Amino acid sequence: MAPAPQLDVVTIGRSSVDLYGAQIGGRLEDMASFSKAVGGCPTNIAIGTARLGLKSGLITRVGDEHMGRFIREQLDREGVDVTGVHTDPERLTALVLLGIRDSKTFPLIFYRDNCADSALDPSDIDEAFIARAAAIVVTGTHFARENAAAAQKLAMRFAKQHGRKVIFDVDYRPNLWGLAGHGAGEERYIASAAVTAHLAPILPECDVIVGTEEELMIAGGAEEPLAAIKAIRAVSQALIVCKRGPMGCVVFDGPISEGIEDGIKGPGFPVEVFNVLGAGDAFMSGFLRGYLRGEPVETCCAFANACGAFAVSRLLCSVEYPTFTELQHFLTHGPAGRQVRHDQALNHLHWATTRDALTPPHVHPRQIRAFAIDHRLQLEQIADQEGASRDRIHTLKRLAVDAAVQVAAGREGFGMLIDGTYGREALFRAADHKLWIGRPVEQPGSRPLDFESGGSLAAKLIEWPISHTIKCLCFMHPDDAEDLTARQDRELLRLQDAARRIGRELLVEIIAGKHGRLGDQTVASTIERLYGLGMKPDWWKLEGQPSAAAWTAIADMIAKNDPLCRGIMLLGLDAPAEDLIEGFRLAAACPAVKGFAVGRTIFAEPAREWLGGRIDDGEVTRRMAERFETLVNAWDALQPIGQQNAAAA
Repeated sequence: MAPAPQLDVVTIGRSSVDLYGAQIGGRLEDMASFSKAVGGCPTNIAIGTARLGLKSGLITRVGDEHMGRFIREQLDREGVDVTGVHTDPERLTALVLLGIRDSKTFPLIFYRDNCADSALDPSDIDEAFIARAAAIVVTGTHFARENAAAAQKLAMRFAKQHGRKVIFDVDYRPNLWGLAGHGAGEERYIASAAVTAHLAPILPECDVIVGTEEELMIAGGAEEPLAAIKAIRAVSQALIVCKRGPMGCVVFDGPISEGIEDGIKGPGFPVEVFNVLGAGDAFMSGFLRGYLRGEPVETCCAFANACGAFAVSRLLCSVEYPTFTELQHFLTHGPAGRQVRHDQALNHLHWATTRDALTPPHVHPRQIRAFAIDHRLQLEQIADQEGASRDRIHTLKRLAVDAAVQVAAGREGFGMLIDGTYGREALFRAADHKLWIGRPVEQPGSRPLDFESGGSLAAKLIEWPISHTIKCLCFMHPDDAEDLTARQDRELLRLQDAARRIGRELLVEIIAGKHGRLGDQTVASTIERLYGLGMKPDWWKLEGQPSAAAWTAIADMIAKNDPLCRGIMLLGLDAPAEDLIEGFRLAAACPAVKGFAVGRTIFAEPAREWLGGRIDDGEVTRRMAERFETLVNAWDALQPIGQQNAAAA
């Protein structure tokens, strides 16, 4: 008896980097910018099934270069087993350029000449890895080349020997079979007796066969879908799944009747079509989530059709596929309208449940102990008072990075707040270490809130590395005048929109105590009002509160409105270290508080001495590190043992 599988599914075949034209409605010739994503049918399915809770693996090849590493790292972050992802030292990673011309035209160009994944051969197939999975997915395109076809056939033989399922995604791309020119990448169907003959021996060995009507026609060798399905049934007892776009799908698990509608059907989800590319891979991901977990066929179809609806309503492929949390919400509540990409509830669920997969692990630690030196006005004042050039602030911030790195000592859960005005070189230096980075966007001291440098927010933020969290400080109090509140609300919402559109995390810092009384409900009521507007930042950064009741009210408000929020960071406000540590005791008792970001308490005195020329680089670094470490030790001592161990790991 074969041992129980450790993986649910292993997919085999194409992997590429997809570059999507960002100008919707334009010609591919005119695209000026592109969004990058992992692509390729089996690679998309591996990610799609992982997001839906299955344990997936992939067998493919990538190049020994930046794009190959991008695919491998993205798969790893998505939870895909990359044991079978092999690096080809001789070939480049495949590339695809895609665009959206209109709702029916999606031009694409495959750059696959002698690329890494097309060189897949039997040496890439490890019997032990195949045996680990309950099922494998083979894909039609990889039967087009002799070497890749041999690899997939070997994998099928191993799967059968170990009692595993074989699932065939017809994945028919005529130009990848040499039937259309390079510029005909979007062509979906060209009849070919040669392709049909090539696929014929595959069909009897499959447990499930999935394709569009046109794909089943090429597999069955008929010019009409029902006739093709009958032809497939004549040689295969597989479960046949026919994808029919907005009409859903039809599944045949036995003899084929005289009507294509007589099969088992799942509900279709009529949504506005934005981009059909990758929709079939999302469909397959949803179907496998049901099929490999033993769900009724009708449920498998519902999962599949819903995942396909998500994909056609969004721009990219695997990046846009839903998580199981998202899928359940969609099936329970439905979309808010036909334009699913504008559904705020689904968009927030999508962002909050996939953001960890978009950046390296150090960008989303469970605890953050951060050295904040994003100050600009304060350091300018100190430099002016000491008669020092403001240019020296750049060097001070680089030394602050050295201090933080010294305290972190390679441990996770450490970070910095650094600006781009005086901290550009410091940001470059911080990138060499696994530090969480928060970067301010507000005009220092502005009230009402204004943004630094003016102009378009998104145009500036798109230049930031994806690992930088956008930090915005807003001085806000419930007693503020209505016009001030309205203006600041508008700016925060504008910032959140920019952050979400470009895929950057957002930290909103609220300071209320400088412009009114700070009571037990002051900050909680402010947060409640912002949630009511639709604000859902990834992080909150808040001043110390007057009581445990105030922290409880804030935590309850966050839990009620956004249980997926990462949490709260405590700020310092230039308090003496002793007072700050006392505030730690109150804040640390609140489970929503996940760390601190303190600045002037750490750097103010050493910075003044250094800018005044009374201490050297080594001494200012030592003093800042000493103060930071004191706060880190005080904070860590207040954490539960499990969190302390996690932070030290």
